[in-house]
Amino acid sequence: MKGGLSMSVYLGIDVGTSGTKVLAIREDGTILASGVGEYPCYAPKPLWSEQNPDDWFRAVVETVPDVLAKAGVAGADVKGIGLSGQMHGSVFLDKDDKVVRPAILWNDQRTAKECAEIEAAAGGREKLIEMVANPAMSGFTAPKIVWLRNNEPENFDRVAKVLLPKDEIRRRLTGDYATEVSDASGTLLLDVAGRKWSKPLLAALQLDESLLPTVYESEDITGKLTPEAAEALGLTTDCFVVGGAGDCAAGAVGNGIVRPGVLSTSLGTSGVVFVHSDELKFDKLGRVHTFCHAVRGKWHMMGVTLSAAGSLQWFRNALCMELHEKAKAEGVDVYDLLTAEAAKTPVGADGLFFLPYLSGERTPHADPNARGCFVGLTLAHDRGRMTRSILEGVCYSLRESIDIFRSLGVPIDEIRASGGGAKSPFWRQIQADVFGANVTTLSSEEGPAFGVALLAAVAGGEYADVQEACGATIKRVSEVAPDADAQKAYDAAFPVYQKLYQSLKADFQQIAAL
Repeated sequence: MKGGLSMSVYLGIDVGTSGTKVLAIREDGTILASGVGEYPCYAPKPLWSEQNPDDWFRAVVETVPDVLAKAGVAGADVKGIGLSGQMHGSVFLDKDDKVVRPAILWNDQRTAKECAEIEAAAGGREKLIEMVANPAMSGFTAPKIVWLRNNEPENFDRVAKVLLPKDEIRRRLTGDYATEVSDASGTLLLDVAGRKWSKPLLAALQLDESLLPTVYESEDITGKLTPEAAEALGLTTDCFVVGGAGDCAAGAVGNGIVRPGVLSTSLGTSGVVFVHSDELKFDKLGRVHTFCHAVRGKWHMMGVTLSAAGSLQWFRNALCMELHEKAKAEGVDVYDLLTAEAAKTPVGADGLFFLPYLSGERTPHADPNARGCFVGLTLAHDRGRMTRSILEGVCYSLRESIDIFRSLGVPIDEIRASGGGAKSPFWRQIQADVFGANVTTLSSEEGPAFGVALLAAVAGGEYADVQEACGATIKRVSEVAPDADAQKAYDAAFPVYQKLYQSLKADFQQIAAL
């Protein structure tokens, strides 16, 4: 970090699905203040998910001045801004920069037909993966663009630009049409190997590259605030905006996943495993995602379990309300009571397996019809064993993606745990035992907003690169190693878990059709 008497402040702005978070940090990474501006999400039809980009910008304009006031800093002290946000969303703009229709979000599921159309146009699933390192999925951006052309041709004919959510905020701040490699990877239109738009796929889909913004690396400066934006936010026109990152890559920077050997697990409602890679690695079967990282010239791989801590929450709500009421009366966390019961049970829950497919599954199976199951129930299985099987089942599900990473030669020496599930020492130990690696926790968990604030600090010259910034500001506070006996037991049980999905896959399809 460079020296100096005056304080420089950097903002991280994360355009999430439920709200926009604004975080202010000092040049040394010290967090000064944060705030969140909330807004609604709309579902005008089943499986649709949309938002109004005006709501995102209103949240930014309202929250930035509040955060500056809480931090006690002047607008002139803010040197740069990093942008993060929900990935895959589509903001359609006309030639006058007017929003053509509500933005279609990452969790919108209307595009199954368009995904098949894209794979066919590319010459098949394998050819598509060769072009853009990933198969077509309904959440990605390209299927949304094709859907608009197929279903709302009058709106499509008006479209002059398609931007991702955070990049629409950038346009309103700087006037620039720009994105960066990590978020652009999730459009399905980026040549992930070459870190540029895929001309062959655009040609196959008959889409003009002029629809898309300029692609930058994540720490590159893409523009400065316009006078109007500076006035609205209480900042100056000297304040620059960097490329930033999609929320997963931004969160990984915030957790220090910026060098080989380090993987993050995030156990929130869904579960995400994210690993840095110095070289481009992608699964030819498309079972996990490969995107450009927010680290210059690097990549990352990612796997997602749709119901991670969400599985434990379902169990609490559906079957443990009496314990939940007891916990509230005693002023304790019901999850602490559940995991305490589970900790008294044997590794492997006496042969009980849980498949955490309560919301279908994303990786490595990409099966919306998959269903959650307890398999192996006997009269000996009580609440503690059922809880343990849920914790183990979620870790098995994530290990399926981790084993794919390892099979592609991506090293994994340390796992950094975050999210609600990381707060449980018992669940962290199960992660270490199932994954076969040390699991650590960090001093703070500020997520994507912190990661992109660090990217802005790098652009501001406070650090030589992203790795230096993370090394200076992110500290480990706990570490747990695998238990050798438990790891051996889980290694023996894991192939049984993997076989269960394959055995039940056809049954899941029939159940869904009932």
